[in-house]
Amino acid sequence: MRSLIDINKSNLADTSQSSVGLGGVGRSKKHESADKHVSGAAIYIDDRPELRGQLHAAVGQSTMAHANIISMDLSAVKAAEGVIAVITVNDVPGHTDIGPVFPGDPVLAIGKVEFVGQPLFAVAATSHELANRAVKLAKVEYEELEAILTVKEALAKQSFVRPPFSMVRGDSDKAIASALHQISGEINVGGQEHFYLEGQISSAEPTEEGGMSVFSSSQHPSEVQKLVAEVLDIPLNKVVVDTRRMGGGFGGKETQAAPWACIAALLANVSKRPIKFKLNRSDDMCMTGKRHPFENNYSVGFDKDGQIKGINITVNGNCGYSPDLSDAIVDRAMFHSDNAYFLDQATVTGNRCKLNTVSHTAYRGFGGPQGMMTIEMVMDDIARYLGKDPLAIRKVNLYGTDDRNETHYHQKVEHNKIHELIASLEESSDYHARRESVSEFNRENTILKKGLALTPVKFGISFTVQHLNQAGALIHLYTDGTILVSHGGTEMGQGLYTKVAQIVAEEFQVDSETVGVSSTRTDKVPNTSPTAASSGTDLNGKAAQAAAIIIKDRLIEFATEKYEVKASEVRFANSQIHVGTDTFSFADFVQQAYIGRVSLSATGFYKTPKIHFDRATGKGRPFFYYSTGAAVSEVLIDTLTGEYKLLRADILHDVGHSLNPAIDIGQIEGAFIQGMGWLTTEELVWNDKGRLLSNNPATYKIPAISDAPIDFRVTLVPDDPNREQTIYNSKAVGEPPFMLGISVWSALKDAISSVSNYTLSPSLDTPATPERVLWAVEAMKANQ
Repeated sequence: MRSLIDINKSNLADTSQSSVGLGGVGRSKKHESADKHVSGAAIYIDDRPELRGQLHAAVGQSTMAHANIISMDLSAVKAAEGVIAVITVNDVPGHTDIGPVFPGDPVLAIGKVEFVGQPLFAVAATSHELANRAVKLAKVEYEELEAILTVKEALAKQSFVRPPFSMVRGDSDKAIASALHQISGEINVGGQEHFYLEGQISSAEPTEEGGMSVFSSSQHPSEVQKLVAEVLDIPLNKVVVDTRRMGGGFGGKETQAAPWACIAALLANVSKRPIKFKLNRSDDMCMTGKRHPFENNYSVGFDKDGQIKGINITVNGNCGYSPDLSDAIVDRAMFHSDNAYFLDQATVTGNRCKLNTVSHTAYRGFGGPQGMMTIEMVMDDIARYLGKDPLAIRKVNLYGTDDRNETHYHQKVEHNKIHELIASLEESSDYHARRESVSEFNRENTILKKGLALTPVKFGISFTVQHLNQAGALIHLYTDGTILVSHGGTEMGQGLYTKVAQIVAEEFQVDSETVGVSSTRTDKVPNTSPTAASSGTDLNGKAAQAAAIIIKDRLIEFATEKYEVKASEVRFANSQIHVGTDTFSFADFVQQAYIGRVSLSATGFYKTPKIHFDRATGKGRPFFYYSTGAAVSEVLIDTLTGEYKLLRADILHDVGHSLNPAIDIGQIEGAFIQGMGWLTTEELVWNDKGRLLSNNPATYKIPAISDAPIDFRVTLVPDDPNREQTIYNSKAVGEPPFMLGISVWSALKDAISSVSNYTLSPSLDTPATPERVLWAVEAMKANQ
């Protein structure tokens, strides 16, 4: 059995491109901060030296899930050791609501609280410890109100953060009724804590003329800039937000980094001193949103082969107390309720349920994974009903061509190669031989059971909100031939800076080591979109390329005028510029251009073409293209305890023309393990008063290295350029592989189903902890 390291080495050898330029697009290169990450030299916000007079912030938190605030006595807080400033919402000079899209997120509580942990007031003190000690001295009197703590309660009371919405294709009710077979089912899909290594943190320093300089661990610096300006009631040009790197984000720092930056800025404005606001881990987990838990159900009609004729799907998202990004997140769950399958007659309805918990937010996949879970359950349930291999049911329902290539939101699935990808993975993973082996093992063993599953992923790439699909970049070319790039994307460990440097180096045909990428700053590139939706490289890479081409064209024009040659006689290669019969080093020619008064700085801009969606009709093209992949997972369960082990995982994923195979494979591995964690070990638990109990690493289990499969095989589809004009014809890789973890959940169900000799389809809510696996096994035994 090959080791994980050996497997990855072979993958990198297999997927490196044979024809790459000096810039290195298509070549495996290590992350630009890899050495700093492993040595501890990478500077995060908490590593920045303290400024003179710097104070530390903390917030007082609600102890009630839903209540009116009768009184709030902060006298003891103000008198506490080290306390310099205390503010409530009454001290906010500007906007008090910092909702990212729709209102509903007060920066500090206004008259009532809607979840346990909601910030009531903020304190600035001389140390982190003293600030956190002081906030506990507040005396708050509440009038407790009825709290809604389950999705079923919210549905019964029609408690929504946004109105319900449906996408319709054909007459699904009629198609279901007229089909040969009908079944229905439901599933509870648990949420997920982001558990970034670096928690939420911001620092704010007052600047001249009432401005504010902010360092924020944020995926969306421009939104932090806007909201800080609004709460302070100052123009945006007086606020500068800087983000060099995050220690992980996964969506948790897209909108929910902003409150802490706003509070730090408010305290800095009052105290006229720098403020650092760092959340303790347990506070972070209680006060910030998670992946949305969902409760979904379906009814489906199908024929003797298992092909779906009609289907109704309802996805009910637990949004928490406010809209945040829930409207778009539930929309994406609806968009991806088909996954890779053609739903001819379909109605997909999404409810955005309001509960008295923390407001849930973006998380890798942005609702897509929760939507896909239902249709994958449908495939397994149909298979057990008909006594077939679930893979056979999946294959008969895949998108095809001509009359089987339009989604339930009326977008054509173009350039579809999912059939070929699955066939290739079937062969490389020895799926059918292993299926026989697993069945034989299960016939011979009564206690230990194996399960095997192959599940595909088709994931749409683009923000579903059209205006976010834009990006800018700024390039400076210096007289020594080095290059500095600024762009609107943020680096959270995913390798965006590395890829952008490779792209710029490729355009100029120089070594990527000569390209530096500066921190993301709102005074360098304005009005940026969040680094999310797997679009970081697609958008910012294209913008950086556009800026590079502008400068390159200027250099060519200068060469043609100075040396009286045609533009076709000017070539960039091997860190040199060839002008007719003359050859110059890149640095020498740049120096010539500077002497010739050529502008060596340029901005670039990119907006994604083709995309549109009419929400009123539920029709359009919300995605520029689809990213596809598939995974085969094999598990072993103990039917006496519910414990299990992932024995082997085979992944084949399409990234188009890979910009950097090493980084892409790392993203796929990490996404798969994180997706597996979401569906197996990561359990969020609230008590009957709305208090989060799984609020620290001792009560919340993310996957450890021991949970990874011993045999882990990750392969990129051999160089298959994206048919759409993306950056160097690559495909996004951030989110799509996350959903490959569904294969682990499906394999667990396969193992449980073997207890009934595959005649029953188990009900297995997620996360599929050992307890839930054991309960499902016992249910199989009871129903035989």
